[in-house]
Amino acid sequence: MLSSAPTVPLRAAHSEIDSLLEEAGDVVFRLDLQGEVLFASQHAVALSGLDSLRGANLVALCAEADQPALKSALAELVQSGTASRVELRLRCEQGETWFELRLSVYGRNGAIPAAGILAVGRDLSAQHATEERLRHMATHDALTELPNRLLLSDRIRMTIAQARRSGQGFSVATVGIDGFKKVNDGLGHPVGDAVLRMAAARLRKTLRDSDTLARVGGDEFVAVLPGTATEAQIKLVTGRLLATLQAPFEIDTHTIYLGASVGVSVYPQHAEDEVRLVALADAAMSRAKETGKARCVVYSPRHSGPPEHDISLEAAMFQAVREGEFMLYYQPIVDARTREIEGFETLMRWKHPTLGMVPPVRFIPIAETNGLINLLGAWALKAACVQLKQFEEVAKRPLYISVNISPRQFRNDKFLDVLDDAMAFSGLPGEQLVLEITEGTLMIDPAHAETILTRMADRKARIAIDDFGTGYSSLAYLKRFPISVLKIDRAFIRDLPGSQKDGAICNAVLDLAKHLDLSVVAEGVETEEQLAHLQERGCQYIQGYLTGKPMAAHVAMAALRERTYANLVPPESRPDVRQVQA
Repeated sequence: MLSSAPTVPLRAAHSEIDSLLEEAGDVVFRLDLQGEVLFASQHAVALSGLDSLRGANLVALCAEADQPALKSALAELVQSGTASRVELRLRCEQGETWFELRLSVYGRNGAIPAAGILAVGRDLSAQHATEERLRHMATHDALTELPNRLLLSDRIRMTIAQARRSGQGFSVATVGIDGFKKVNDGLGHPVGDAVLRMAAARLRKTLRDSDTLARVGGDEFVAVLPGTATEAQIKLVTGRLLATLQAPFEIDTHTIYLGASVGVSVYPQHAEDEVRLVALADAAMSRAKETGKARCVVYSPRHSGPPEHDISLEAAMFQAVREGEFMLYYQPIVDARTREIEGFETLMRWKHPTLGMVPPVRFIPIAETNGLINLLGAWALKAACVQLKQFEEVAKRPLYISVNISPRQFRNDKFLDVLDDAMAFSGLPGEQLVLEITEGTLMIDPAHAETILTRMADRKARIAIDDFGTGYSSLAYLKRFPISVLKIDRAFIRDLPGSQKDGAICNAVLDLAKHLDLSVVAEGVETEEQLAHLQERGCQYIQGYLTGKPMAAHVAMAALRERTYANLVPPESRPDVRQVQA
């Protein structure tokens, strides 16, 4: 018959062990062989925030991610009796705290199984916090807390791997702040640093959680945009990036107006590795700065070098003004139901004597930069108003003319005088004049914009928002400003009727316009299917190659006289659109 005499000495021994462990003043557990807590030091109980840990399982007290490692260590210890160490996070009252637990058995003697397990903990929280800070410093920008180049490269490599699995492309966008050097030089580096922190916060807020935003040095940021690969998607995202940096920076007593230039490369069309993608986006951003700033350029091989002839082109522009080389083309704006021409949008063209037709994307940014746009804009506005009177003589009915107003024109103190002069010279009533302005232009200085727009409306001129939905996209200005017309950007029309998302956006714009009593013009309509889709949804007016490409004044007059439209331009002869303008 076995005796139970050893029980009392064993309990006494456990009590003595527990007293010694308590005096250690650290996190100490005495466990049975299954990991159940038989004793926990007061320090361990206090950290847990519970009244007692007795009867709990040590595995359950760990962070869920660390439980498998502890289970394995306990099983190995019971089997071999060899002490081991394991790092894990214990659940504590303040959250989770890193500990190194030293696990050992006690009461084992030869073939006699161990009586239990001791787990003695050493707090590693400070060490882990230091290591985490060092890792963060190695991978993040100290000023903005955004990822740096090192982490950016890793994120792009991860995005490439995901894109290969999913078959979806993505974009890399380099954002450079325009005019930032003037802030540092004129107001000092503390103000410059504040601008960079504010710019980083704005850009981060504009992007999705799935996007990566990094600062790669100076005033340059890089955004990685998973699933953003089509022209329409790129235009939407970069339009928001441009707009958020166009808003003024209020720092101390300073109100600072800057803006940004954006360059974009697309995986896999342009490159398939992270170094090349960033380099090409940077080249495109440089191109955007060189051709006028405050815009976005999508990389194209023909834009990989510096713009050719830009210096001589700028000089030639002043000569062109004197020689009368600039001309106006007119694109019909048509009633979507009757296909009757209701008006024309005025588009500027330049026929150089040796270069031929210079595309507007080449000369407009230069004119915007050097101020020549004010002279050209004033001439275009007056000439368009005069031309409309001639169009009406042929059509035998009222029409309207739509003229684009550039950001620099709009901010010019003499703009209203230019408008008055054009209307007085032509005798054109204000109701027949539509002035097209982009969302970004309005948001550069909303207070100034409200004043100018109100004075334009006082002259009965109508205000159209060009490329609606691709810029600042704040619905507040539809209520605040006297707007009459919304122009749906061609990016939302191109994939109709097949694209469900583009269809939903068009429907939303049309419904919004209906309730706000605004007219809508859909740009870029090229097919009968697109027209039918827009007709069904109540779009009033369309503009595009289906009903007339931009044409010289005498061709437009012939179309009015004969009630015909220019032939549809075949897709293979259309320009390869590589540039996205905010």
